[in-house]
Amino acid sequence: MTEHNGGYRHASGVLRMPEVDVGGRLDPEPLPEAPALLSTSDGTVIRATPQAATLTGEFSPVALIGRNLRDLLVADGDLVRLRGRRGELGVRVLTWPHHANMRLTVTVLVDVSDLVDVSGLTDERRKLHDAQRVARLGTWEWDPETNVTRLSKILCEVIGRNRDSVSTHHSYLDHVHPEDRARVRDAWRPLSEEHQPVEIEHRYIRPDGAVRILRLHGAPIENCDGRTLLVGTAQDVTEQRAAVTRMERSSQRFTDLVTVTPVGIGLFDQAERLVDANDALCVLLDYSLDQLRGRTAGRMTHPDDRGTALGDLCAGDGGRHRKVPQRRLVRSNGQPVYCELHVALSVQDDGTQFWLVVFQDITERRRTAESLRFQATHDELTSLPNRAAVKEILGRMLEGPGADRVGVLFCDLDNFKRINDSLGHDAGDELLVALARRLEEGLPEGCIAARLSGDEFVVICANIDVAGGVDSLATEVGGLLRTAVPVYGQLVRVSASIGAAVPSDTEVGGADLLRFADAAMFEAKRRGAGRVSMANPALMASADRQLRLEGQLREALNNDELMLYYQPVVDGDGSIISVEALLRWPHPERGMLSPGAFLPVAEQGDLLRELDRWVLRTALREAASWPEPGARPVAIAINMAGLVPGDHDFVDLVADTVAESGIDWHRVVLELVETALVDLPSRSRQAMGELVDRGVRFAVDDFGTGYSSLARLKELPAQIIKVDRRFVSGVDGDTSDFAVAKAVVDMARAMGRQCIAEGVETATQFHVLSGIDVDAYQGWLFSYPMPPAELRTLLSLGPLRIPQGT
Repeated sequence: MTEHNGGYRHASGVLRMPEVDVGGRLDPEPLPEAPALLSTSDGTVIRATPQAATLTGEFSPVALIGRNLRDLLVADGDLVRLRGRRGELGVRVLTWPHHANMRLTVTVLVDVSDLVDVSGLTDERRKLHDAQRVARLGTWEWDPETNVTRLSKILCEVIGRNRDSVSTHHSYLDHVHPEDRARVRDAWRPLSEEHQPVEIEHRYIRPDGAVRILRLHGAPIENCDGRTLLVGTAQDVTEQRAAVTRMERSSQRFTDLVTVTPVGIGLFDQAERLVDANDALCVLLDYSLDQLRGRTAGRMTHPDDRGTALGDLCAGDGGRHRKVPQRRLVRSNGQPVYCELHVALSVQDDGTQFWLVVFQDITERRRTAESLRFQATHDELTSLPNRAAVKEILGRMLEGPGADRVGVLFCDLDNFKRINDSLGHDAGDELLVALARRLEEGLPEGCIAARLSGDEFVVICANIDVAGGVDSLATEVGGLLRTAVPVYGQLVRVSASIGAAVPSDTEVGGADLLRFADAAMFEAKRRGAGRVSMANPALMASADRQLRLEGQLREALNNDELMLYYQPVVDGDGSIISVEALLRWPHPERGMLSPGAFLPVAEQGDLLRELDRWVLRTALREAASWPEPGARPVAIAINMAGLVPGDHDFVDLVADTVAESGIDWHRVVLELVETALVDLPSRSRQAMGELVDRGVRFAVDDFGTGYSSLARLKELPAQIIKVDRRFVSGVDGDTSDFAVAKAVVDMARAMGRQCIAEGVETATQFHVLSGIDVDAYQGWLFSYPMPPAELRTLLSLGPLRIPQGT
């Protein structure tokens, strides 16, 4: 063991705290584990072992301190009589100077009475004899002149020898382990030749082959005729050494574990000074071990996290162990390192307590968590707070003391869809980012800008009075959003419709306030672009009705309480070639509702996707069991609004639903509005191509009402074009409508697309459309939308009658 900067490091590498007495001095080497006394030059006893106290009949070693050896030991021929509390005892005396202080003397008392006879031992001496047997401590005496060795009965038991057999020094050496024999012989020479005390530990091989570890103490004495005898003790310490070995191996494993573990580990003394640390902690803090050693835990901690001692950290767990959620340490460059601490109070082999602290670096984990939280609460495009953050911020403001002064502005850009469709989505994104920066930089203090979705922005004001009132703030925000923004080399002029809401006399939550502002925005947009509307009781009541309707719709969807009606599509001969599924809601209070009554509510409540999935699943399941009126199976057409090709799971969802229904792929037609199909990325077009390869057809619904030119028809990944009813309705009297309808039909035919006319209501319209070679027709002239049972009957009747004349 070597001294190491205030601590001691064992040869195994395990840190040991220094052994100190109450005065802070290094403790002298312990006395032998035998009846031993440590005395000064005048014979005064200053230390004694428990075995010495037992031999003298004292209750504890303390009773022997201060006694003088002259009073305790009296020469009596070859032996020395030991005066004890219960009489005198014959002993041999071994003495030698203490190695650390030559002025002190170590005296070992060897009870040699059993070398002659143990039958006459007194009770106390018999107890001592039994104690030595338990301790496996025997005595020996060697006469160098005769080479005869006398062993006590206990020692004979320890080494497995018959006491009656002749024992010599050389016969003893013959049983010493071969690897230890030379060392024992060299260590014994100072005793036999120079009469110097000796202490040695070695392995001994018993006659039965068992290996024991013995610790021997020996010293010279003179008998009555002046000859020198060598006497001493021998103790079997095999179990003790095995325990030490196990402990050292365990300590070594612990040391190896500490060395290779990637987390920082530090050992602190009771003053919370670092005594030792592994390499991981040094790397974590960018210090060498010498630079760290001696630093307190508080000095290693960031100033803002100081104040809690290691002992206080463990106070809540019985004083043993505790996990500290987070604490910042400081690297050599001053940068903080976020760590999770595990603190445990442990004990050294000598009983000294120390703190074992594990520092787990969670800086990256914290950074990742903060990044994930930012992503969860902020818009990816503009980095403004998103809907979740808005609800959290509003909830916090409305719970505070200034809840009655909170204001919300709901802003919706005017005609943004037209800008997005004409210039492309990238240009639309650039415009949104530019407007987001204008809001961030131009809003009054205490106002927060957020983006909910698409072209919807929200402004939250913590104190509407400080901002000059609702009207003033709305005017200022409207000015920020009414601007010309350079996009792709051209100026794009925008404006916004704004709805404002403040808490009413009744308590409202953040979601309610946002909903009321949204309702006011729709009122402003109804009045014209760039308008501002304030939420009033009538608007709030309407918003409440909408919310109630949304809840009822959600419940109807979950309980499968919606239903489908079907409207046939016929060819020129009246044969039904396909049927369009139309959603209906049998409302318990308002009767049968068409999509126009509840789809806006579904869009506000983000239910369109779920509605599309329900329609797709239900329509395909019902169509799979329809009767087949002719050689060609009837196709089923389904409108898509919430499910669009741009969704990452669009293809998988459609494919799974078709497979689940068992319907033929060629009978499936998916109808999407024109704007959902233009400017699709190549990945979405490729995904649609996978469905087309299986037999699915795509139809462009309401073609001609979007903002794309007819020239873009060739780019649409669709096999069917449906002419919108607004052109069909005037085809028999309005030359413009006729021209548009004819142009669409001619282009569709030239490109190999099927053309269907929607909203055919009169025979004249039918004959005009037939004259320009429309492929198929849908409208009240042939059939109204009907429930599933009526459709089955209609399909079983065969082709429909084609009206003649007007």
